[in-house]
Amino acid sequence: MGYSTDIKLDLMVTGSNSGTWGTKTNTNLQLIEEALCGYIDQDVAGGAGTTALVIADAASSGKNCRNMVIKLSGTITGARVVTVPTGLEKIWIFSNETSGAFTVQLKGASDTGSGYTFSATNKGKRILYMTGTDMEDAGFSSDAIDSVVEDTTPQLGGNLDVNGNTLVSTSNGDINLVPNGTGTVQASGSIVNNVGKQTMWVPATAMYPTTTNGAEAAQAELTATQPELKTLAFDTTTAEYAQFNVCFPKSWDESDVTFQTYWAASSTDTGTGGFKLQGVSIANDIDYDTAFGSYTANTALAASGAQDDLMVNVESGAVVIASAAVDTNTVFQIVRDVATDTNTGDLRLLGVKIFYTTDAANDA
Repeated sequence: MGYSTDIKLDLMVTGSNSGTWGTKTNTNLQLIEEALCGYIDQDVAGGAGTTALVIADAASSGKNCRNMVIKLSGTITGARVVTVPTGLEKIWIFSNETSGAFTVQLKGASDTGSGYTFSATNKGKRILYMTGTDMEDAGFSSDAIDSVVEDTTPQLGGNLDVNGNTLVSTSNGDINLVPNGTGTVQASGSIVNNVGKQTMWVPATAMYPTTTNGAEAAQAELTATQPELKTLAFDTTTAEYAQFNVCFPKSWDESDVTFQTYWAASSTDTGTGGFKLQGVSIANDIDYDTAFGSYTANTALAASGAQDDLMVNVESGAVVIASAAVDTNTVFQIVRDVATDTNTGDLRLLGVKIFYTTDAANDA
């Protein structure tokens, strides 16, 4: 008498089992059925430790891993290891239905590999098999996600239903949505306004010369029916001023701003041109007769040498706005930096680009 290697069937020997052959054959058939489609609920409750599953000779046992489907159940309070006999060849479907946020490792009792480990949060299913030496993962699982980091290029096959839950981060981490190329982040078909650096264009036509030492408003036709220049002309030696006011959105973070100036030279001189900007926010019921914050100068830019070429200074350093706050009217004053630039002609300012930062996605 002997037993098969893998599922321990009773092997018949010629001339033996007189009068019990039929009973033993029926038992073997039942054990084959168990191996092909049997199900067992195996309790693996406990703290860190090992549950050893076995296959008894020609019989079912309490910790029977002859069954095709094995449900792992019970409350676990530590990392659990579940082993099967190493020397057999067999396939299983394991279902991790334990309670408790701890790992469950499946492996051969004496194999050299690590088998497969359900993560602490993975209460899913897995197809595994023994090769006679090692427990191997067949690569098929239920739709339960055991560890997102295992899939370095995940793709959805359909819409993601959060089922009333939310997408969250830990440790104050950001949630970054990064569209490819020219793609945009959208909500219900509309582009989501990103929090962060924003721009605001203020043309010279929206500015006004100051009463004292004001820049000169001008309009120049270069060629009929082609773009005309509506500018404010700033003198080469006398500090001349212009002002403009804006209302920043409520999402503005009330921090410093930066700026770029767009201008054209009135002559072919290649000397540099630059500007300085200052600002103050005026709140409700506050007198406009209030001092500006300190000036910030941008880096002077050498003119191209061609009259009416557009010249754009690099972005300036921080402009500190006095009394900066949302729900205010912020007034800016701009002046040519005649003390440091070198262009010998008037600079014709076309406009200013203001850079500011938001800390909310909208103004709700």
